[in-house]
Amino acid sequence: MSSRLIAVAIDCRNAEALAEFWREALDYPATERWTDHHGLTYVELKAPGRASLLFQPVPEGKTGKNRLHLDLAPGTVEQRDEVERLVTLGAKILDDPDDEHWIVLADPEGNEFCVLPRR
Repeated sequence: MSSRLIAVAIDCRNAEALAEFWREALDYPATERWTDHHGLTYVELKAPGRASLLFQPVPEGKTGKNRLHLDLAPGTVEQRDEVERLVTLGAKILDDPDDEHWIVLADPEGNEFCVLPRR
């Protein structure tokens, strides 16, 4: 028996704001909130057949390069159009190399992710 991915947990300073960015970016329909026994409120994005994104509040900000990042590919528009849409939602372009097929962006809290061409 093997494990299966059920959620990607993302540490963040502002769980509400970062969850809203990713909800819009990835078109997740549902947002749930729950509080742990320490009184911290988590925000979780859920969609049938997809792994959840769990935003967990932490006191410190991001300090270095991500060791794990998300790769996105637009479903119906071209790569540059999707990058433009994500930037209007609050992402920032970090690297747009001429010799690679991906564009590196950062979400509003600085977490890197890549946008690949449509597949």
